[in-house]
Amino acid sequence: MAFRDWLWVLALGTGWGASFMFNAVLLREVGPLSVSFLRIALGAAACWIWVVATGKTVPWRTALIGPLFVLGAINYAIPLAIYPTAQQYVTSGVAGIVNAMMPIMVVIVSHFWPGGERATPLKSLGILFGFAGIVVLTLPAFEPGAQSDAWPILFMMLAPICYAVAMNYLRRFHGMDPAIIAASALTAGAMAIAPVMLATEGIPTVTTPEGLLSLLGIGPILTGLSFIAVYALVGRVGATNASTVTFVAPISAVLLGHLVLGDVVAMEHMLGMALIFCGLIVIDGRLIPGFART
Repeated sequence: MAFRDWLWVLALGTGWGASFMFNAVLLREVGPLSVSFLRIALGAAACWIWVVATGKTVPWRTALIGPLFVLGAINYAIPLAIYPTAQQYVTSGVAGIVNAMMPIMVVIVSHFWPGGERATPLKSLGILFGFAGIVVLTLPAFEPGAQSDAWPILFMMLAPICYAVAMNYLRRFHGMDPAIIAASALTAGAMAIAPVMLATEGIPTVTTPEGLLSLLGIGPILTGLSFIAVYALVGRVGATNASTVTFVAPISAVLLGHLVLGDVVAMEHMLGMALIFCGLIVIDGRLIPGFART
């Protein structure tokens, strides 16, 4: 990749890692479902502004309403509610590390998805590395006298599973403009989570400067506009090279959580992240001579 493309990878990975820090800041003022709703709604608004500004034609077909609501739920509403809910009990760095399981979950779901890509022995080995990392993250919770954080880590695992299902579900929108897919699905996701949020947490109110800045970062920028940069990057360097963003995001989440929020970085966090990274490297295959990536 060219130097500018590596800069985009670092910027996107750092930004997505920062989203867990923004979650933690917003949780000081509002509940987890409010964090999710505000993020998704502001992301949808940014996407629609982009769609209108670029003059894209929206295919208004009733047959798309149901599938887009499903996509909005599994790709946005559910996973983006899971992370802030769990982050009430674990650090932003741990959440970022668990999020790195997404490519590993994609391999598993794709293997069983009708018409999906079958897992090779090499990718299966990568899956084992990934789950070994999760085991390392949760082991300290079972030590005598430890405050258990195993359940929020296991609960967060549902989010990468949702993303993996969404990646395969996206195939039914083949040929549809990615910006329109994102804008429509984000809107559907916001509509899906809004009633639950209002019933349990009421109308969200964010007033502090740090909260408002976090909303700006996590909503329009990281949930709305960042996908534009991702699709542009994929067009230049390919999906495999663009996937290296996955390696940057958890490092960013851990460092920012430690430097900005004062989160403690334990040895099991580093070891768990290292094992998940090993799994991603094995699944990618490019650094392992003699093995095909597929």
